[in-house]
Amino acid sequence: MPITRIFLIRHGATELTDEDRFAGSTNVQLSEMGREQVRRLAMRLSHIDVAAVYASPLDRTMETASILAEPHGLEVHPVDGLREISHGHWETLTRDEVEEKFPDEAAAWDEDPYTHAPEGGETGLAVTARSLPALLEIVTRHQGKTVIVASHKATIRLLLSSLLGFDPRRFRDNLDQDPAALNILDFKDSVRSRLMLFNDTSHYSETGMALPESAQTCLSKWWAK
Repeated sequence: MPITRIFLIRHGATELTDEDRFAGSTNVQLSEMGREQVRRLAMRLSHIDVAAVYASPLDRTMETASILAEPHGLEVHPVDGLREISHGHWETLTRDEVEEKFPDEAAAWDEDPYTHAPEGGETGLAVTARSLPALLEIVTRHQGKTVIVASHKATIRLLLSSLLGFDPRRFRDNLDQDPAALNILDFKDSVRSRLMLFNDTSHYSETGMALPESAQTCLSKWWAK
C-alpha cells in the first residue's frame, strides 16, 4: 500500500502569541510575523506535489492554510474537528490571571489536562475524540498522496500523543509546537503511522532544511506487514 504523507502544521504566530493568553476558541488573527513564518514555509513546500489542503475553521488556521495552498493552486477545506481546544471561561485571560481567579481549576488542569477542563471548556480527551477521526478520514480519502493539514498547538500535540502511544495526560509537558511548525506523518494505513519530522521551524531561516524521505522501509514488522 502506498504511503500517505501528512504535513501537519501549526498556524503562524498571532496577535496574542507573545501575551501568553488562553486563546483556544478565540478567533484571533495572524500577526505580520506569523504571516512571514508561514510564507517561508509555503516557499519550502512549493515544490511538493500536494493533493489537498485542510484546516481548522478559525481565522488563524484558514489564513495559514491559504498561504500554504497558494503555490499549489488549491482551495482550503475547513474541518471543524481540527479546531483548537476551548478553554471555556479562561479564554483571553493570561496564565497568571487564571491562577489567581480559578486556583482550583488551574491546579486540576495542570495535573491532568486530558480529563480536566475549565468551566465551559474541553478536555484533551474531547479534543482527541473529534480531531483524530477527522485526521484519519483525510488519510483514508487521500491514500498515497501528500496533504497539508493546518491546526493548533494543543490539537496537534493531542493527535501526536494518540498516534504515537504517548501518555496523553502529559501532552503539555512532553511535546511542544512552535508557530508555523512543520510535522510530517507517514501513514501506511489509518492504523499504522510514523512520525518523520517534529516541530521543525528551519524555514524561519532563508535556507531551510531538506524534507525527510518517505518511510518506505524500516526494521519494524508492524509497519512492513
